[in-house]
Amino acid sequence: MSWLFELHKTQPIAHAIGVLSFVCVLGMALGSLKFRGIGLGTSGVLFAGIIVGHFGEAVDHQTLDFVKEFGLILFVFTIGLQLGPGFFAALREQGVKMNLLAAVIVVLGAVSAPLAGWIAGFDPAAVLGIFSGASTNTPSLGAATQTLGTIPGIGADRLALPALAYAVTYPTAIIGIIGTLLLLKQIFRINPVAEAAEFAAKNRRHVEPLERRTLVVTNPNLDGVELSHIPGRLEAGVTISRIRHDGETHIAGETSVLHLDDRLAVVGTSAALDNFARVIGRSSDEDLVINDGSISYRRVVVTDRNVLGKNVGQLELGERFGVAVTRVTRADLEMSAVPGLRLQFGDQLQIVGRDKDLDAAAKALGNSLKEINETHFIPFFIGLALGVALGTMPIAFPGIPQPVKLGLAGGPLVVALILGRVGRIRRQVWHMPINTNLAFREFGIALFFAAVGLGAGSKFFATVFSTTGLQWLAAGIAVTMLPLLIVGIFARVVLKMNFMDLSGLLAGSMTDPPALAFASNIAGSDAPTVGYATVYPLTTLMRILAAQILTIILFQ
Repeated sequence: MSWLFELHKTQPIAHAIGVLSFVCVLGMALGSLKFRGIGLGTSGVLFAGIIVGHFGEAVDHQTLDFVKEFGLILFVFTIGLQLGPGFFAALREQGVKMNLLAAVIVVLGAVSAPLAGWIAGFDPAAVLGIFSGASTNTPSLGAATQTLGTIPGIGADRLALPALAYAVTYPTAIIGIIGTLLLLKQIFRINPVAEAAEFAAKNRRHVEPLERRTLVVTNPNLDGVELSHIPGRLEAGVTISRIRHDGETHIAGETSVLHLDDRLAVVGTSAALDNFARVIGRSSDEDLVINDGSISYRRVVVTDRNVLGKNVGQLELGERFGVAVTRVTRADLEMSAVPGLRLQFGDQLQIVGRDKDLDAAAKALGNSLKEINETHFIPFFIGLALGVALGTMPIAFPGIPQPVKLGLAGGPLVVALILGRVGRIRRQVWHMPINTNLAFREFGIALFFAAVGLGAGSKFFATVFSTTGLQWLAAGIAVTMLPLLIVGIFARVVLKMNFMDLSGLLAGSMTDPPALAFASNIAGSDAPTVGYATVYPLTTLMRILAAQILTIILFQ
């Protein structure tokens, strides 16, 4: 077994992978333990990493850096892909309010960190690490260290202080953020599960359900008129699936001609059907669907690349296959299949026709279960590359000597949000099945926690239990919790904010994935991720800017 104990010398990469795997196993076992229904979840990997890093052999530093950044990129990118379709709508509805609250948290932290340093007499370089560690924000630490390195007369010892203070305050900041959530939960006697249900009910799209009705053509002005020329049909938002003429039922197409006393099977909302009935003539209790067994309907999924981006009218399914599209279901939203509705990957279409025609139309639309459950890796890696490019791109701001960068957390998140919203660019589709998304997300955050814990473990206990370390620790907890409590109490008492929004806001304002995971665990819901993603991009940028501005002010 001696070869195993010498692995860190003979094969450092293999040693690093083995230790990271062991830490993830130990941490996830630790995270699965619960006290009064509360557990650490995936964040248990961080604490397992600190323990193993303290007692075990040092892991290759470059490998840890790679694993940490790669894990973080996977985590934020998959969150962005999942939330992208609904992110911009949420931003319009509540994003301004939530981002203002997050900005207040950032400003309070930027003020309280140097204030604590002035009271305790800390080295200004350590203050920078406390500010970044207390907000669990690695990009701001990098920005502060980079700016600090440009200041004349800063030696290597002082240049290392931000990272050491960050290592001391980072783990306790995670505890502080989670503790703040628990404290708010206790103060206001919040039931997270009930609030998650309330959040889901409130944010569920209140869309009037579609119904089917038979209309009789009694308007003499419509005799001999094609369906495409019926006045107000497109504005009403209804679709016509069948026409009965002289006792025979046919599939309705845009070129189908109406005659007096024809029966039409029409789909739409109740109000739309009422309005459309006034144009056509009158309603009938007759049901064309039940009375004609030769025509049936089927639900098919849009997966063919040639269909994406086209609208229902451009498909010309009636002319090509003799079938009609009556409804389109996208996520949890059912819509009437009006001709101008553009189709996206994964849309479910309800088509009406005879069996052989339905088979042909389904083939043209794709309708591939394999495709809908498949992860498209080419666009996935394109997205990662674009995220890295954006995150490392220097952005100049007036009055700041060093350009700002979003970092490897902010860049991939912003790109993923945009790509998730766009859905596709030409033939590249940014679609990921939910189970695959969750697997990548958990894998990424576990790697990130393991690398951070192993990196901090060697000096963590020695520094924490020194006088200076304990002072940093106390200052870090204050910088973490005071802004969160002030804004959290205000948001709950004055703004009556739901705990799902509040926990996502607080976790996102501190750019803290463990707090997000914890909030999701106690609620049994992913609802906090909406608030988290809403404030995360702006918060990341503000913390990077704040770190650079603090560096300039403290070392003037």
